[in-house]
Amino acid sequence: MGGDQRKRCEWVGAEDLYIEYHDKEWGVPVYDDRMLFEMLILEGAQAGLSWITILRKREGYREAFDNFDPAMIAGYGSDKVAELMENTGIVRNRAKIAATIGNAQAWLEMMAGEPAKDSGGAFSSFIWSFVDGKPIVNRWRNLSEVPAETAESTALSKALKKKGFRFVGPTICYAFMQATGMVNDHTIDCFRYDQILSLSEA
Repeated sequence: MGGDQRKRCEWVGAEDLYIEYHDKEWGVPVYDDRMLFEMLILEGAQAGLSWITILRKREGYREAFDNFDPAMIAGYGSDKVAELMENTGIVRNRAKIAATIGNAQAWLEMMAGEPAKDSGGAFSSFIWSFVDGKPIVNRWRNLSEVPAETAESTALSKALKKKGFRFVGPTICYAFMQATGMVNDHTIDCFRYDQILSLSEA
């Protein structure tokens, strides 16, 4: 991005799309139910791939999966699956597509039985309960210190699997927690660290 010399987390590539995601989204606390669902699906889609691959296809995913509307996705049948398998705008993996549909069904069932306990919805309340409702603030000095999974992500993974979700292993769940601001995993030399800290405190 031009002459921008600000220090960023080591994992950020040189592509503008990657930089913008890091600078504007990654680590910002998310409480919106639909957005949390979208991020959980995208993190699952990343399994075995790089995050930049998913970022490049993100708009394709939104278009293909009805803007991540769980009620719409839950009703997808075999014709829709066949259509998705031909869609180059997404990762054409049958298991991941089936998991997205199953996760939407699990999400709807869960929403019907989970009360909303805060300003977010029922899914938000459930997700954020694994960090006691507020972001975990870490102080990593470099990327090598950042874990791939934690006790909290393992607990979230087990709870989601129990509710019928798939592609929600502890590592996927931790990436989801990082992305949605449940943890502040910007390294302390990153210019976003203090900005995210201020958002978390607010």
